[in-house]
Amino acid sequence: MVTAVPARSRQEERSQQTRQRLMAATVECLAELGWSGTTTTVVAERAGVSRGAQLHHYRTRAELVLAAVEHLAEVRREEVLREAAALPAGENRTAAVLDMLARLYTGPLFQAALELWVAARTDQELRAAVVPLEAKVGRESHRLTVELLDADESRPGVREAVQATLDLMRGLGLANTLTDDGARRSRLLAEWARTLDRTLGRAAPNRTGATKKGTREAP
Repeated sequence: MVTAVPARSRQEERSQQTRQRLMAATVECLAELGWSGTTTTVVAERAGVSRGAQLHHYRTRAELVLAAVEHLAEVRREEVLREAAALPAGENRTAAVLDMLARLYTGPLFQAALELWVAARTDQELRAAVVPLEAKVGRESHRLTVELLDADESRPGVREAVQATLDLMRGLGLANTLTDDGARRSRLLAEWARTLDRTLGRAAPNRTGATKKGTREAP
């Protein structure tokens, strides 16, 4: 016997799908068109929803953008955690984590957040909403990085090294906004992985491939 789905449940499901389409379209527009080009009309068209439906869920552009960035940040965090299950263990773990974080900070979500920061610099109302959101995202990013690196923040310098890692990622994300900075980024990340391993108290190969015991790795 098939049980009918209540009309209220179907409506809630449709509303959730509409919100998700609007938030995804908002991040895409911010990354591609910037703050000035991300109007509620453009977002509604890209999401394939009516202007009335968009206004029903989000009354202003700022409300829509803030909800989108917060939601997509959480979605991306969950994706990173799933991807982390395939990361290598051992001496290559740190480099793999840094590569994953770099891809996160050079992707469309970071580009969208950057547009939001720039707009908030001169818009006091938007700034008042963005600052606490960024503080929340920053705390979550720190916890995620600690988890991915399996870092013991009770060790001297480890907490600062984790924060420096995130500051480095933001800088690399900024450097990548106008030109492809991939080659330089790879070199910097390789060097930072070695530095980070020392701070985390892990053995790591040096530049010539020699381990701490002085033996060479197999080619």
